[in-house]
Amino acid sequence: MPKTDCRRNITPAELPIFASINEDNHRMNTSAGSIHIRTANIEKDARTPEFIAGLLEIWEASVRASHRFLTEDDIRNILPQAEDAIRQIETLWVACDGDARIGFMGIQSGKIEMLFLHPDYFRKGVGSALIRKAFSEQGVQYVDVNEQNPSAVRFYERMGFRTFRRDSKDDQDNPFPVLRMKRL
Repeated sequence: MPKTDCRRNITPAELPIFASINEDNHRMNTSAGSIHIRTANIEKDARTPEFIAGLLEIWEASVRASHRFLTEDDIRNILPQAEDAIRQIETLWVACDGDARIGFMGIQSGKIEMLFLHPDYFRKGVGSALIRKAFSEQGVQYVDVNEQNPSAVRFYERMGFRTFRRDSKDDQDNPFPVLRMKRL
């Protein structure tokens, strides 16, 4: 499948969403130069179908780049679950580089439920910045990680998480082993 650039710019219809919220700004020096990252908490009632579709494009690009154990059928079957999770998660932070959405994080009850970045922003400090923000502002203590995604496992270990339990299936009863991790 050809690579698509899903780093959609914020649309005019979405400007009020981003203009009316409290944003955090982070400047990061990376191997690609300095990038200015803004994060914003998006309330549930502001999550329009168009907005969710833009995040699902990031989700799909991220999953295709990092979850190589998933088949096309798996991705198709998980997509509605991802859409529902984005719609329902209590805390949803969206990361932007300028006006382009580049990733998002969902948090609920002290647990990171989702963290997806556009592959162009892998290993550039964006995920680490979001995790540190989650520690300081949300008191995050837990995350679940697919065991078959060793890069993610190593990332969360570097961020201070350790596995306390392994389940042979994910929460939707799919045959994807999950590591339950807790912050030390």
